[in-house]
Amino acid sequence: MSRIRQIRVPAPSGSYTVSVGPDLLGQLGQLLPESLRGRKMALITNDTVGALYGKKVVEALGRIGPVRPISIPDGERYKSMPTATRLYADLIRDGLDRSGVVVALGGGVIGDLAGFVAATYLRGVRFVQIPTTLLAQVDASIGGKVAVNLREGKNLVGAFHQPVAVVADTRVLSTLPPRQLGAGMMEVVKYALLGDLHLWDYLKTHAKHRLDLDVVVEASVRDKARIVAADEREAGHRRVLNLGHTLGHALETVTGYRRYLHGEAVGIGIVFANLVAHRMRRQSNEHLAEVVDLLRLIGLEISLP
Repeated sequence: MSRIRQIRVPAPSGSYTVSVGPDLLGQLGQLLPESLRGRKMALITNDTVGALYGKKVVEALGRIGPVRPISIPDGERYKSMPTATRLYADLIRDGLDRSGVVVALGGGVIGDLAGFVAATYLRGVRFVQIPTTLLAQVDASIGGKVAVNLREGKNLVGAFHQPVAVVADTRVLSTLPPRQLGAGMMEVVKYALLGDLHLWDYLKTHAKHRLDLDVVVEASVRDKARIVAADEREAGHRRVLNLGHTLGHALETVTGYRRYLHGEAVGIGIVFANLVAHRMRRQSNEHLAEVVDLLRLIGLEISLP
């Protein structure tokens, strides 16, 4: 078995483990909780991810219980109530009862959508996250915030529904295009800015060259786990994780989720938040320049006013 880092998320509503490492998809049977053995599973993915990893994941999950794969088209616009309604119908038709498990295989869109369906179907069923993008591995798959979009805005209907396990196979990140990796790194920079000085130093030192994604994912998961454990339902301190998201979500909405990837929009939002802090004389010229330079190194195109 390859080296696996396991980070415990001690959420008040239910603790779970995030497994991080390469080549984990084939080891799902060993990594998922024993309590899932023998339960019927619905594997929700999209057409792109399903073509890459669907067969392998179905085979691995099939060793512990029956699996039914369900695929939807790729794209943020499918993170919607109509898609959720279609998935409810699929689960009913397949006979998934309250003992069943919804498994999300994909990026943030799939994780949010499948998690929302799991939170609301039959008043809630168990849920597993298998994130396949950097952004999902470092942020979206951890913490239990699940939602769908409405025409009026992003994530307006949702719930807090913690997964029973998260399996982040870092090997799958090698198939991502550079733009997707860069978008995911914006959430990593967020953790560094929120106080992870070791991560900040690592990014500044290695961003010009090649980052070790295992190091990046593990550090980010530990940061997110610590914050979620202290404030599961975002009543206070967890709100710091929204850094960059106020403007970021607005940009995504007004451009119809077609111009920016989520991480790119968050990166622009991070720059905006730092500019506001600078204009309010709460941030030095030097620190603002460091933030902008790091984001540019990682791949965000920024033109400051």
